[in-house]
Amino acid sequence: MASAAPAHHVHIEALQTALPTRAVEPGRARPVSVDAAAPLPAAALQRRARVVLYYRAVAAADAPAPWSQEEALLVKESLSEAVADHPEMAGRLRRRRADGSGGSSWEVKLNDTGVRLVLATVEAAVDDFVGAGVSEEDRERREAALAPWTHVDADDPDMCALCFVQLTRFQGDGGYAVGVSCGLMLCDPLSLARFLLSWARTHAAMKARNKVATIPMMQYTGYFQRPNTMTRRIKSVPLDAFAADAGGGTETALFRASGAPDHRALARACVDEASDRLGAAANKVSRLSLLVVARDGVGDNPRGMSVETCTADSLPVPGGSSGNKPEVAQWQDLGLEEFALRESKPVHVSSSIVTGGDEEGLVVVMPDGKGFLVTVTVPK
Repeated sequence: MASAAPAHHVHIEALQTALPTRAVEPGRARPVSVDAAAPLPAAALQRRARVVLYYRAVAAADAPAPWSQEEALLVKESLSEAVADHPEMAGRLRRRRADGSGGSSWEVKLNDTGVRLVLATVEAAVDDFVGAGVSEEDRERREAALAPWTHVDADDPDMCALCFVQLTRFQGDGGYAVGVSCGLMLCDPLSLARFLLSWARTHAAMKARNKVATIPMMQYTGYFQRPNTMTRRIKSVPLDAFAADAGGGTETALFRASGAPDHRALARACVDEASDRLGAAANKVSRLSLLVVARDGVGDNPRGMSVETCTADSLPVPGGSSGNKPEVAQWQDLGLEEFALRESKPVHVSSSIVTGGDEEGLVVVMPDGKGFLVTVTVPK
């Protein structure tokens, strides 16, 4: 009797925290207004945006050399610098003290606790994820291994990280992936994309200035430079063990709207459009969570968020001058095809919203300076 094929593993080589390079002013927080009639369920704390960017090794005479020690150090240092410019990325979610008003019950505390940074290797080649013949379903099933997440404890949410970054080196061919998971209560997909692009610009500027890290030698400094010498592993997990957390049980449609329509009416219009695109999946959703992001009008950082639980039928039907019909948008509109920590751009960008087992539909309304970008996520 033939023995079963050995399981492929993801090997966690290092766990780090990228702390912001500048302290956050004491007392800063961003409110999360929650519908008093529908308290936030524990499953809602696991809703997150996931981005995985795939890179192949550049096969050319002038291709960059393997990752040097300085570059490996700069990955963390540039991430820390980018977090200082976007302090909410290092924030933690917490309940606010009851004030008897029935209003906001949550907030994101802007502090210096940092972004989780994971370095990993995987027993697979980049083409096993994005090569010809790999279906979208197979890719989604496996790529949760490239973008880690630790569930937020509903009892002690302020002890849980909300943003994870993982650098994964693929087997053999020199390819790698940058995977990010970020809680939606912390950061919407548009803000996440802008943060990542800010990180890439910061990293490029630090390399151009030939800035050499001055911090002591760290356990990950030889990670890319001498991968074969990395024998100490924190843990190894079978690749298939991540399938249950892949987030493939949902579908997301994206829309763009101009003008300044009523947010609830805009959500209704986008849900109606999603019903046409996603068919029965959208039509069978009875309850929706509506997340509306507020921005300052300048810069990329959000200043607050509201969360409402409702039904599609309870949202107002748009009409008159309340807003234009939403147009179909693409994930590429976020610009992440330009994200590069080295000289090459990604060969594939995967963006998705994971609902964390929540069976409700999810609508996220995000101002982008010209109008609104809206995501509608429903169970398949």
